[in-house]
Amino acid sequence: MNAIASSLASIIAEKAIYPWENLELSQQKQIQQAIIASAKPPNCIVYPSTQDQLAAVIAEAHHQNWRVLPCGKSSKINWGGLVKSADIVVSTERINQLIQHAVGDLTVTVEAGMQFSHLQAILAKSRQFLALDPSKPELATIGGIVATADTNSLRQRYGSVRDQLLGITFVRADGQIAKAGGRVVKNVAGYDLMKLFTGSYSTLGVISQVTFRVYPLAETSSTVVLTGTAEAISQAANTLRSSALTPTQADLLSTQLTSKLGLNQGLGLIARFQSISESVKEQSNRLLAVGEKLGLDGTIYVHEEEGSLWQRLRELMDDSVTDSAITCKIGVLPTATVEILNQAELGLIHLASGLGWLQFEDKNQVLKMRQQCEVNRGFLSILTAPNPIKESIDIWGYSGNSLQVMRQIKAQFDSKNILSPGRFVGGI
Repeated sequence: MNAIASSLASIIAEKAIYPWENLELSQQKQIQQAIIASAKPPNCIVYPSTQDQLAAVIAEAHHQNWRVLPCGKSSKINWGGLVKSADIVVSTERINQLIQHAVGDLTVTVEAGMQFSHLQAILAKSRQFLALDPSKPELATIGGIVATADTNSLRQRYGSVRDQLLGITFVRADGQIAKAGGRVVKNVAGYDLMKLFTGSYSTLGVISQVTFRVYPLAETSSTVVLTGTAEAISQAANTLRSSALTPTQADLLSTQLTSKLGLNQGLGLIARFQSISESVKEQSNRLLAVGEKLGLDGTIYVHEEEGSLWQRLRELMDDSVTDSAITCKIGVLPTATVEILNQAELGLIHLASGLGWLQFEDKNQVLKMRQQCEVNRGFLSILTAPNPIKESIDIWGYSGNSLQVMRQIKAQFDSKNILSPGRFVGGI
């Protein structure tokens, strides 16, 4: 056992410490996707099983000036910028208990390492659910979802991660445990650290516990898919945005994505309605009628076919076509979404927010699309890409005027710069 691992063995059980050389090759490769190529690999990966153990590990790292790469089950460890170096990887995977499910108050408090799929199964017993649609839902942990602000299509109806987050507990860079928010929906006391930590990529602290609002499961669900020309899809999208229809999910799909889903030719509009059966049927038929007037092909999916459609869409978004694929998160004005998708091969953009996901094979295509997004008052950031690509171009593409403020916040929370150094905007 190396010196760092030996030092940690006095804090947590030796069986919870895995030296780098003892890790499986697949796990080594996964972690190396988050670190620049010139850096040495981490000494070990550590699995604390309680919040207090996590705090003790981080406190020791702070004392020893060790660089720390926090993660859950590593499903998003390759998102965002590359860490400059990491002495240890700290996983919250084993800090995964249900703290409280207040069924009547529609809130749930869990530890950060709980898997999203496990939490949904718990909530389903009370006919409730967490209204998020994260990437790789079978692996994603609650802490990782918050750290990367991973929301996706359900934001159409329920908003983003930060909109649903009520409270947070985290371990500071010096090992102290801190809290913000609470366990009730109406909570306005103190600075809103939940918004600050959402999407911070573990650069400010290590999330250990979160409280979310939850929602009742709908009685019925159906999905309408419209496909056809860009002009007609654009008109259908504008009609849906300005209508009284209330889809829970609504996305625009690129031509290649509709093809991979086995749908008809052209761009696609997919909208899901979930409510009482009468409402779902009426809204689905009204959107279908809009498509018919515009000459679009339309289909309504229900029951198993509907579930299969959304699952296949999720899998296509999560699985890169090739090892060289570059996956990007974009944001543009909603009115520009069809124009952007017309220039993309594989992509999806959420109808209301203009946020979306695109995939490319060449970095020059990425840079060209970034310019196009900026013209439409938007942005393009790279989520996943081969490390040489990430080291050769700006991952975040940030052009705002808040970088100095971000650096000051980082210095306030992590004065020694030990947490995920270099992973965030501007090398923070």
